[in-house]
This record gives sequence, C-alpha cells and structure tokens, in this order.
Amino acid sequence: MQKLLEGIVKFKKNDFEAHKDLFTNLKENQNPHTLFITCCDSRIDPNRITGALPGEMFIIRNIANLVPPYRATNEYFATTSAIEYAVLALGVENIIVCGHSNCGGCAASLNPSEKLNQLPNTKKWLELTSPVTKLILNESDSLDDAAREWMMEQANIIEQLKHLMTYPYIHEKVINGSLMLDGWYYIIETGEIFIYNRKICEFELANA
Repeated sequence: MQKLLEGIVKFKKNDFEAHKDLFTNLKENQNPHTLFITCCDSRIDPNRITGALPGEMFIIRNIANLVPPYRATNEYFATTSAIEYAVLALGVENIIVCGHSNCGGCAASLNPSEKLNQLPNTKKWLELTSPVTKLILNESDSLDDAAREWMMEQANIIEQLKHLMTYPYIHEKVINGSLMLDGWYYIIETGEIFIYNRKICEFELANA
C-alpha cells in the first residue's frame, strides 16, 4: 500500500502537472476514440502499451478478455453494458480485443472444469470460452501445454470478435464503415503485439 500512496503523490507532482491542460479539458466530458477490451491480468497496461493519454480509450477488463454474445437481459451484465455505452453513447470509432501470452483464464479453460469448483463465478464466466476450448482440445492432441495455450489465446481473440458482431448496433456500424474491429495479441516478455489479419487468418507482428 505504501508504494501506491507514494505513487499518487508522484502522479500529482509529475504526470498531472505535465498534462494539466489535458485534465482540465477532460473535466466535463470524455470523447474516447477506442474501446479497448482486455484481460484483468495485472501485467497488462493498456495505456502504456499503446501510448494513449487519458480520455483516448474506454477500457473494459475482465478475465480472459471475453465478450458475451449479444442478448437483452435483466441481469447485471457489466461487459455488455459497457460495450453498449462505448458504442452508442460515446460513439467510439474502434474496438480492440487484446489478448495476451500466459493468460491464466485461457489456461484454466483447457483444464477440467472441476478444477474451478472453488471459484464458482470464475467457472461460470469461463463457460463463454467453451466453443474455442472444444476446438483447441480436438485439434491439439499432439501439442504440449504451452503450444496449446498459445493456440487458445489467439483463437479466443478471434472468437470475441465474432461475438462483437452479434451486437446489432456494432454489426450495423461495421458494415457502414463507421466502426472498426481489431484483434491484438500481446507477448508480455517481448513487448511484441500481433494484429489479426482477416484476409489471411493470421496474426501479424505490428511493432517490429
């Protein structure tokens, strides 16, 4: 905790003062250009890896950067409501789904579900990965755990892009060209980011 307390003092003296005009302009409203959906993992820092300033990205974080398929619901659905707000209220121009290497959520999805019995809410949430999990387990019998997890992490990103297109308002905006969807794969230990190329169905290095 002491480190965090020292950090907020440092922020006020340094970063805030360096961008004081920016924070003043952000006082009344926000106008982010991008919705960034990524994992809760503490090793992922969206603003640091993109160089974005405050006010540029509306960020959703959850376990394994998942997007529930669209449905109207009376439940408390945080990710769905945040997507709705970003697209319809804030009018973002881009949505990025950013997965990452060594994702604990993706790894857990490949294990027997009983291993998550002590984490019932996490277990339920990770049911969203089941289409990808089944695909990877059926196609990776000859691979080791590391390779299987790598495949799962990337396939999971692609699946979430498909889920986004089930949202009627997102589908409409993508079709008319007012909204762009991208899938990113971030390698923690190298800093490399690969972006999904739909034309060739592969992730390509974007920051060599």
